[in-house]
Amino acid sequence: MEGKLKAENEEEDIFYSPERIQEKHEINGCNDDDEEKRKLGRLRATLEKQDPACKEIDDQALRRFLRARDLDVEKASTMFIKYLAWRRSFVPNGSISLSEIKNHMGQNKMFMQGMDKKGRPIAVFFGGRHFATKGGTDELKRAVVFVLDKLCSRMPDGQEKFTVIADLKGYGYANSDVRGCLAALSTLQDYYPERLGKLFFIHVPYIFSTLWKIVYPFIDKNTKKKVIFIENKRLHATLLEEINESQLPEIYGGKLKLVPIQDA
Repeated sequence: MEGKLKAENEEEDIFYSPERIQEKHEINGCNDDDEEKRKLGRLRATLEKQDPACKEIDDQALRRFLRARDLDVEKASTMFIKYLAWRRSFVPNGSISLSEIKNHMGQNKMFMQGMDKKGRPIAVFFGGRHFATKGGTDELKRAVVFVLDKLCSRMPDGQEKFTVIADLKGYGYANSDVRGCLAALSTLQDYYPERLGKLFFIHVPYIFSTLWKIVYPFIDKNTKKKVIFIENKRLHATLLEEINESQLPEIYGGKLKLVPIQDA
């Protein structure tokens, strides 16, 4: 697959690999800490005027939204107010119950176990097990929120991000869900900014390139930097660069058994 994709994307390589994309720093850093602190104070003041409930929001949460908008206070404020309105309407009880996402949980496609070398919880998604269900896009969005909230709840103190391994072994036309993929992407980028640490695509079939080309323009620049496609021959070695063997799932040469995310 890799050779074909490289030939087709000479002008703009939308399929990353460890050799071509190396993160020089994590985006949870800032070149000017003083500037960020000043803008964080301005953001908090702006938000508290619009919604007094924002006084209860910690600095870490506000900082993620600020960084997601490149320290633009006005844009970050708009983004956060939108998030608050969404959270109150979409998750009125504070969390998503398994009864609300039974169709997706029944596909046995999402697992969580272990931490990478930076202490980020690891999720494994099997794309070949995903099918659009009778619950439609709304249930898919609820399933995405359930997964993201679960990952965030597993983060140790001082950590704000998670790692995802997207295993596309067995992926075919029946698994291609453009609407669902865009809905999941929108939920991640709009409501969980600066939460994704790394997204590894593995066992990628050529057929996936069609879906990826449709989705790619909707991915923001910060998220694009975190996406890596791994060649099969480098799979074990590349994952070990990020994850200790003791924390790597058994199916990838590690020592941990996969645990369904609802049981983790």
